[in-house]
Amino acid sequence: MSLSLKPLDQQVILITGASSGIGLATAKAAAAAGAKVVLAARTREALAAAIDQIKYAGGEGIFVVADVSRREDLEALARRAIDEYGRIDTWVNNAGVGIWGRLDEVSDVDKRQLFETNFWGTVYGSEIAVSHLRRTGGALINVGSVASDAALPLQGIYSASKHAVQGYTNALRMELAADKAPVSVTLIKPASIGTPMPQHVKNYTDREARFPPPIYKPEEVAAAILRAATHPTRQLFVGSAGRTLSALSRQTPRLMDWVGANLLLPGQVGKAPATPTDNLAQGRAEAQLYGDHQGSMIRPSAYTRAATNPAISLGAAGAVAAVGAGLFLWGRRDRARIETSSEEEVQAHPS
Repeated sequence: MSLSLKPLDQQVILITGASSGIGLATAKAAAAAGAKVVLAARTREALAAAIDQIKYAGGEGIFVVADVSRREDLEALARRAIDEYGRIDTWVNNAGVGIWGRLDEVSDVDKRQLFETNFWGTVYGSEIAVSHLRRTGGALINVGSVASDAALPLQGIYSASKHAVQGYTNALRMELAADKAPVSVTLIKPASIGTPMPQHVKNYTDREARFPPPIYKPEEVAAAILRAATHPTRQLFVGSAGRTLSALSRQTPRLMDWVGANLLLPGQVGKAPATPTDNLAQGRAEAQLYGDHQGSMIRPSAYTRAATNPAISLGAAGAVAAVGAGLFLWGRRDRARIETSSEEEVQAHPS
């Protein structure tokens, strides 16, 4: 069977971590495009609310309470999707948790728990998805992070998990290609996204987590995911800042060490007190796309629009991301330039 991905309105799309943020944005966008959606997360009330929102807007979908760190939960999720709709066309491994804290402060228990969700949840989901997609064809989409390429202080164990997700995803893609399996494997790499994650992370500091700007809309990640669901794609960055950080980590690692120690480490805690609860070991979601980002603007990404729009030159978008590197690095001195420069240049110079 050759690889051929269906239009969205002919697809059944399964999404983990779908009770808020990126997963919910993807579910809403997919359903609005005519796909049947299967939502999974740990929080029943949030999933029910999410499906209500989708159905109210005219979409079709179901939800299943599942913990991705349990293979048996994901096997039951796949069976439920097939029982309801007869197949799975796209599987999106999006579920993830975060920890804000220095590596020498985070407990071994919490480090292992994060890996259970972020890494093992992706492994289990990928293996179960591929067992179905080998027969019918389709797309496997894993949500990594800019932290798949660039380590982030205070997010050290999160960064390690996303590095692991990238290594696993790339190796799986090679093995499926060797088998000529009709499965597209994509890794999505978002930069800072305006989800409720700052309120959900396990926080070892006394102040609320803060993402480095610029901060992009969750809908931008959803657009990248749905592009990969219909067009075989190896990887997609979401936000020019993510591509910039990735490039700098490869090309100037010592400079990135300095940036991490002097800019990113102090810049990732805000002024608000830390949220007292978290979703590390159990579900905590509210069926909301956005979180509180302490006054930071949550903006669209012209770079991502270019990357997901075949009418716009990816070469031009990549050049803009490279030019934006210096603006990002010196962002503490002039934050307004961080949040506008790369995006405005893509808009001003489309090709």
